[in-house]
Amino acid sequence: MAAKSKQELGVDGQRHLEETINAAFQILSSMNDELCNPALWSTLSPGHPSAALGGAGDAPVDSSSHPSEAGGGSGGGALDEARLRYRSAVAALRSCIAAIPSATQEAGALDSRADAVEIERLEERASSLRKELENKNKHLKLLIDQLRDLITDIAMWQSPCSV
Repeated sequence: MAAKSKQELGVDGQRHLEETINAAFQILSSMNDELCNPALWSTLSPGHPSAALGGAGDAPVDSSSHPSEAGGGSGGGALDEARLRYRSAVAALRSCIAAIPSATQEAGALDSRADAVEIERLEERASSLRKELENKNKHLKLLIDQLRDLITDIAMWQSPCSV
């Protein structure tokens, strides 16, 4: 699969899961149709449970396989088609699930690159803030020294002259 995001893989996975469920339902529906259609019961496989009855029922024992397994019969085609759809959907779902760890690793690599860029940007910002703080501290020290000199001058002017 091409490099897809986890979200895209999730959407694809959900679609494949829905297809799998629909195909499984179609298999069950086709099996139900076959079981409800006595015309499809005419041939039984030797391993089939009613074959052990020795043909005591209405259906003759035949050594050929079941029509749905051989692709014969009206219901068998639908069942075979549903089985193929199911297998295809399951394979697509498995490949989608298998792609998730690599997408997570790729996302992790992208995240780490983005984190590295973000860290570098933040370090540059911290450096500029340190320089700005250093300049403001120098200016503040200058202002404090000027205030100290001003206070000294005022104190001298207010003191009585001893001349």
